[in-house]
This record gives sequence, structure tokens and C-alpha cells, in this order.
Amino acid sequence: EPSVYKTRSFEASLKFHPKGEIWPKHYHKEAVEINLIIAGKMELNGTFLREGDIFVIDKMEVVDPKFLEDCSIVCIKTPSIIGDKYLVER
Repeated sequence: EPSVYKTRSFEASLKFHPKGEIWPKHYHKEAVEINLIIAGKMELNGTFLREGDIFVIDKMEVVDPKFLEDCSIVCIKTPSIIGDKYLVER
């Protein structure tokens, strides 16, 4: 959330993350995410990403995002399953 379009097959969202936001380390058991950074810079698992970069998060892949600037990200998640987000302790 917030999703702009959601079906059982997929959901599309536009996410805004302010610089320094603490986003929980997590993974999805079923969903794959395809992400496009519209604006900003971030680090994901040691990889630096910026405006225009596309990255895929596979199911069961643990991610630990760090927002280095205010970020706007388009996210397509497939399938769309409520509750398919599992937190990992830091």
C-alpha cells in the first residue's frame, strides 16, 4: 500500500520514501517485485540505485533498503497477496 491498481494477479503502486526513512528488513514468500526509481537515490543490500534504475526483488530475497534521498518508486508486485511480507530482525 498504497496501491493504485490491485488484482489477485498483481498490484501497481507509487511509493514515496523520505530520506532516512527506516523501512523494515523483510522478504516475501510468494511475491516478486519489479521496481523503477522515478526520483532519488537509495541503497539496497549494498547496491546503490538512482533515478531511472530498475531492480527486481525475487521471492524469499531478504531486502534491507536505505533511502539516501527522498525517493519515488513505481512498484509492480506479482502476485498480490495480503500479508505476504515477513519481517527479519536486524
